[in-house]
Amino acid sequence: MNYFNCDKIAFEGANSKNPLSFKHYNADELINGKSMREHLRFAAPYWHVMRNVLSDPFGGGTAQMPWDDGSDSVENALKRVDVFFEFLDKIGIEYYCWHDRDIAPELNDLAASSAALDQVVAKLKDKQAETGVQLLWGTACLFSHPRYAQGGATSPNADVYAYAAAQVKKALECTKELDGLGYTFWGGREGYSTLLNTDMKRELDHLAAFLHMAVDHAKKIGFDGPFYIEPKPREPSTHQYDSDAAACLNFLREYGLMEHFQLNIETNHATLAGHTMEHELRVSANAGMLGSIDANRGDELIGWDTDQFPTDIYLTTQVMLVVLETGGLTTGGLNFDAKRRRESHEPLDLMHAHIGGMDAFARGLKIADAIIRDGRLADFVKDRYATFDSGIGAKIESGEMSFVDLEKYALSNGEPALKSGGQEMLENLVNEFL
Repeated sequence: MNYFNCDKIAFEGANSKNPLSFKHYNADELINGKSMREHLRFAAPYWHVMRNVLSDPFGGGTAQMPWDDGSDSVENALKRVDVFFEFLDKIGIEYYCWHDRDIAPELNDLAASSAALDQVVAKLKDKQAETGVQLLWGTACLFSHPRYAQGGATSPNADVYAYAAAQVKKALECTKELDGLGYTFWGGREGYSTLLNTDMKRELDHLAAFLHMAVDHAKKIGFDGPFYIEPKPREPSTHQYDSDAAACLNFLREYGLMEHFQLNIETNHATLAGHTMEHELRVSANAGMLGSIDANRGDELIGWDTDQFPTDIYLTTQVMLVVLETGGLTTGGLNFDAKRRRESHEPLDLMHAHIGGMDAFARGLKIADAIIRDGRLADFVKDRYATFDSGIGAKIESGEMSFVDLEKYALSNGEPALKSGGQEMLENLVNEFL
């Protein structure tokens, strides 16, 4: 097999002019005592690498897939597995993610679809054993088929709800069979188009019951990896219940699911929510709930999920600052939930796209590590809150003070003196490292 017409992508350094080489990602290079591959834990999404035909709302697919006969046969699905592992070997990515309906076809009934899935999972298991590649997480596609037009776990139809539960049960079992490190829920259809026909409270109660059943089944089959919720505010629905990190955390707290879930944060979804990726990561990390990351970026001039490859060094630096400060990713990783542009239709473009993303995150990792070791940024932030480290501030944080106490203090203290926030100076400081 040589569908990608290239050798294994090697690290050649920043001076290399070879477009099929890494300029910054050196998998074995140690950063603060840990290799780049361990820090970054890159994963490839089956849906984009093997199944994305590169269509858009105004035109059909352009992707050249010489290995794919276009059929929904199990034979075609099994052939894709070999091509996918060729890609992983050549690009040097050691983890992957899938939806059940990406790796195996949806056939004429649930039993047939599950049987097809079993065949493909068996081959994936063999390829994992042969190569050492690991499944980062699996998930069920509860959004593409017309039955899920009004949701899966939030469908107003109990028969659809039951079908969705059966599909997740099977996908979870397949994830366990492949020693998957986690399992993700993305609620692409779990929301509403209009509140005129929606009982929101009932739908959220149903969603929570669905997730509790998933937790129970995971315990039953011995799956001990974390569950991930992936926030996204809209598209395809007008509003999706997992709209951003804060909304997901509130839902998990309200329904007693916090101990079983973490968040999988995506840059493009943060953009659609009107947030920065840094904001979403901080919200998740502050709650101790940052589990995994979908590494992509969005176009702020376009109002949909463009899923572009991450090439912005400021973005990757911000991401890695949060990751390093929280102790690094463990069961999760950096999954390239990103697709080539419609014009980049040749198989080799998959290599160029992933090289760019991997190099951008390698640079972000090195820059973030340097900023942390330098210490000036952290020292500035610490000093900014120094008035809470002793005196009246320490008493506020310890819960000793009342409004009456604080009024008395303010009357005797006079007008406060406020230091500069130093935004421009700090932006210049970060630029020193870029």
